[in-house]
Amino acid sequence: MIFQKIRLIVISTILFQTSLAYSQETYKDILGRSYTPADQELYETIVSLDKRLFDAYNSCDMETQTALYSEDLEFFHDEGGLLISKEKLLLSLKNNICDKVTRTLVEGSIEVFPIKDYGAVEMGYHTFNDKKTGV
Repeated sequence: MIFQKIRLIVISTILFQTSLAYSQETYKDILGRSYTPADQELYETIVSLDKRLFDAYNSCDMETQTALYSEDLEFFHDEGGLLISKEKLLLSLKNNICDKVTRTLVEGSIEVFPIKDYGAVEMGYHTFNDKKTGV
């Protein structure tokens, strides 16, 4: 148990430090960086799933979103905090995102970092735009 807590603290610290390092970058900085995936197949899989998810998000394809989200998801929102209900997340997306907001990926900004025996972390940049105003 103590090792799990230490691992969580270490991962959290690394992610926090990484987010601080990235937070001051401009689009020019982002696109000027050199990145080579550690695992090309994993990278391509995650980029493909990112596209599939956000194509569904942008078009309000709730059937695809339902299929992509896990029943035991953990969704962290900067203002809303932790959400662990797939049903509540889908309802929130339907009520707050559909026909209102689109997400646009900054081309070339996705980076994927494998986490041994666990999965991976995807990092990337995107913009969210109001469908009515385009801003």
